[in-house]
Amino acid sequence: MMSQMPQPTALSRCPSCEEPLEAGDRFCGACGYDLSAVPAPPQDHPTITMNGSSPRPSEAAASLDWPLAPEPASSDTPAPVHRAADIRGLDSGGSELPHPDTESAGVQQPSEHPSGAQPSGAQPSGVRFDRRPEPDEYPLAPPAGAPAGPVVDPRTADLGASVTPPAGTKLCVACRSGHVDSDGYCENCGHAQPRERDHMEQELGAVAAVSDRGLRHHRNEDAFAISSTALPDGSPAVVAIVCDGVSSATRPDEASLAASRAANEALLAALPLGTHPQQAMHEAILAAAEAVNALAEAPPAHEEHAPHQNAPACTLVGAVVTPTLLIVGWVGDSRAYWVPVDRATPPARLTEDDSWAAQMVAAGLMSEAQAYADERAHAITGWLGADAYELEPHTASFKPDRPGVVVVCTDGLWNYAEAAEEMAEVVPLDAAERPLHSAQVLVGHALDGGGHDNVTVAVVPFPAPPQGAGSA
Repeated sequence: MMSQMPQPTALSRCPSCEEPLEAGDRFCGACGYDLSAVPAPPQDHPTITMNGSSPRPSEAAASLDWPLAPEPASSDTPAPVHRAADIRGLDSGGSELPHPDTESAGVQQPSEHPSGAQPSGAQPSGVRFDRRPEPDEYPLAPPAGAPAGPVVDPRTADLGASVTPPAGTKLCVACRSGHVDSDGYCENCGHAQPRERDHMEQELGAVAAVSDRGLRHHRNEDAFAISSTALPDGSPAVVAIVCDGVSSATRPDEASLAASRAANEALLAALPLGTHPQQAMHEAILAAAEAVNALAEAPPAHEEHAPHQNAPACTLVGAVVTPTLLIVGWVGDSRAYWVPVDRATPPARLTEDDSWAAQMVAAGLMSEAQAYADERAHAITGWLGADAYELEPHTASFKPDRPGVVVVCTDGLWNYAEAAEEMAEVVPLDAAERPLHSAQVLVGHALDGGGHDNVTVAVVPFPAPPQGAGSA
């Protein structure tokens, strides 16, 4: 689910007991928790920026700035790869990426856009502010029409006396005696059964991904797709796609699933034919957008009964890793991070959010601190969906000069490790050898931090190992 919630400037609930707080409280009135001991959230300073809006990087960070290859004119012409000293490059839209030595006073103005530059108090066009308020918890009631009679208490029930259900039926995970109905509830105790997408894990050797519903939401609206294939010369190419459904839209879970599958299939079809990975990523994002747009085509009867529903929507971030190149592509505020194996060298954030705050900073209307302190900071300005204002896929190609891992994730994770340095601290040291374990650790970090959102992360080692070749 998209992170469109404002960044709070003060605590609204006690971190210890969740008791509501009043402005100016220094101690929780319920449990006595010392509110002054709560640390302020860290500021995010990406090592690599795509629009020149961040402060000038330190000398240590500058040593990791990789070159970006321009998008090829055709699939037959490979993109040139430069040495690490050359940072100039083009994104998939043809815009020049800034050099890290660019001073903050020379911030690039955004390319001409129908939304235009808005004053800080104005709401730019193409921004989603329609998120519905959601409760912290979703109580689950017993299903309507549950059979009358005494309910078996799972704490005292004789589980050994349970009868094996007929073929094709499932037993309740709570009481182990009732059958599960077609709606996913136990006919005996009314307990809601875990859904397939509540927690998903997949590993393919050279890439792994984990997705979890989180602790506060009633369903998982994230989705992922991972795979590997072979390039025409036989070298491997590993793919990871992560999508985050926009919760204010209709059927966001279907949108993320359709987008992740479409993008993955497009990449698996294009890469073996020799299409440059950056061009293939651009085309994959367009294919994902078409798949999400198709979900908006509803029967007339459906539209008549629910005219207020908007089109399904989601964000997308993806990575393609080969033995020599790392390609990322994205639309929205899901992110990709680079974490080197040698932690003595700096990590990097590889994507720039399509968000209100990033737009204000890029236009020079607000400082980064001012923009991210605003309640509109995390409203997204780019997404996949039939109601998207304008689809602008972003892609970039890098040539890392050392081994590492690419972390591809939704905001359900990076909200708890926003800066590249914070993400590197959470990623296990053996992530390149154990990507599934690393993905599990990262999801666990988000859940331990509160699990306020769906959490999805894919971990892709670089360079792609030879055993990663082959169809998935």
